Amino acid sequence: MPKITYIDNDGAARTVEAEVGSTVMETAVNNDVPGILATCGGSCSCATCHVYVDEEWFDKLPAPELEELDMLDTAHDLEPTSRLSCQIAVSEELNGLTVKTPPRQI
Repeated sequence: MPKITYIDNDGAARTVEAEVGSTVMETAVNNDVPGILATCGGSCSCATCHVYVDEEWFDKLPAPELEELDMLDTAHDLEPTSRLSCQIAVSEELNGLTVKTPPRQI
């Protein structure tokens, strides 16, 4: 199983195993990762699963689709590596992915 590391706003890191085919958001919710609210449950209709993808990994992800870009426009504290974790599908190639949660989601 691929491992994903989530870093919270205080710098605390939590590495968890992710199921291939799930999303980075689902993995966070299933492992009680703080800072990922996932209010819409992963339907890309809110931005409460916003994360900063580690720069090392950002270009390895598929480009965001228009729907995700539109929702990111509603997120707070955007950075160049901002993504919605509900739109990042877990694959073996993402083993070692690191994401950081923003200071706030709403």
